Amino acid sequence: MDKVLGFLTRTRGRGGRLHWTDWASYAYLGLGVALMFGPVVWLLLSSFKTEAELARFPPRLLPHAQEMVTLPGHAEPLPVFTVTDGPLAGEEVAQVRRIGLASQVVRAEAPDEIIKIDISQREPVEEIRFAWENYTGLFGEFDFMRYLWNSTFITLTATALMLLVNAMAAFALSKYRFRGRGVVLALVIGVLMIPQTVVLVPLFLIVSKLGMYNSLWGVIIPGAATPTGVFLLRQYMLTIPDEILDAARMDKASEWKIFWRIILPLSAPAIAVLAILAIMWRWNDFLWPLIVLSENRNFTLQLALNTFQGQLSTDWSSLLAMTVVTLLPIACVFMFLQKYIATGIASTGGK
Repeated sequence: MDKVLGFLTRTRGRGGRLHWTDWASYAYLGLGVALMFGPVVWLLLSSFKTEAELARFPPRLLPHAQEMVTLPGHAEPLPVFTVTDGPLAGEEVAQVRRIGLASQVVRAEAPDEIIKIDISQREPVEEIRFAWENYTGLFGEFDFMRYLWNSTFITLTATALMLLVNAMAAFALSKYRFRGRGVVLALVIGVLMIPQTVVLVPLFLIVSKLGMYNSLWGVIIPGAATPTGVFLLRQYMLTIPDEILDAARMDKASEWKIFWRIILPLSAPAIAVLAILAIMWRWNDFLWPLIVLSENRNFTLQLALNTFQGQLSTDWSSLLAMTVVTLLPIACVFMFLQKYIATGIASTGGK
């Protein structure tokens, strides 16, 4: 730990002073951190703001809310204001109601005495307050657990199916010599250059003909094989010596046993990388589920986010809270497994 701290705090200046290159390095790194994490911090803090605070201009970083007070004779909490002009200047009052440009207020010591002041003579008393109801309201507005189950089922099933199919295809293209192997590999690489939007219409027609429209399997099956996964795994499997496979065949091992007992364990780093990428792809997928799924009970979390946006208005507070909840699982996956991405890609490309 001391070595790490020493490495992070060492400078080029002498006597503990910072050299100009140290200032430039810290400024560059600080700018990078702000650009990467600034939007995330803003999103997280905005998810705790009320609709009134989100509509405020200029915006503020921390969530603020007007202070409320409960007075005798008034059933509902009243907003608190500070009077800036007039006989009550400097005092805090509670607004009972507003009529046009006039505000009817009361003092805490005389809650039954209504005083009229101009709205320009008062300023709201605000405090930093987190609107937790943005998150608790998610479970009451719609079936959150149903959408979470749909997203989890699609992500895990599609990822497992894709890993199996891509690994078998990569095994055949890397370890078997057959007529047309080069053509198949060229087709796989060529598919990488085709945008997804080009195949949406024929893919939708195929899914409809197979009876998988408005079904979770209609989202899962089309992604069972991806050219990116086949190419990535093939490049890694090429590094596995053929002598290991020949030795296994001499011991009467079947091709399936060779694939399951030798190829898959040795390809674990590349498979881990592909699994992490596939989880992020499937979890964040929006366009294809939007096309295939039409019933609300089959929606994923990404589609559920779209329900907060109406034709005339948008529930921004709930939308931001739902966005944070949706990002948490995939952020945790990336946080704990990011080392496999770096090591897997490095070993795949280096070998």
